[in-house]
Amino acid sequence: MNTKIALAAALAALALAGCAKKEAAVEETKEAAADAAAAAGQAADAATDAAADAATAAGQAVDAAGEAAGAAVDATAAAGEAAVDAAGAAVDAVAETASDAVQATGEAVEQTGEAIQEAAK
Repeated sequence: MNTKIALAAALAALALAGCAKKEAAVEETKEAAADAAAAAGQAADAATDAAADAATAAGQAVDAAGEAAGAAVDATAAAGEAAVDAAGAAVDAVAETASDAVQATGEAVEQTGEAIQEAAK
């Protein structure tokens, strides 16, 4: 926006220079046009610098988002591994408990059989 204003001012100054009849007025108009052109150049440079800074910031934001996504994937994988390990431990515990229960039931059946035989004598 500032660049457009500066360019418009420079064009107006050049138009005035073409219409001016006195040498001093022409020189002042040329100087004003040169100043306006210099200001336009400075505004363009500032806009270019701001755009470059914005692009750099955007690139850094993309990098940070990529790192966060990678961390999320790693955390999900770790949670999956922990769930598998926990499920395996639960299966082992259930199997051991069932084995102990079967053994205890067998011993109880033996004792009951012995008690029946003793009672039958």
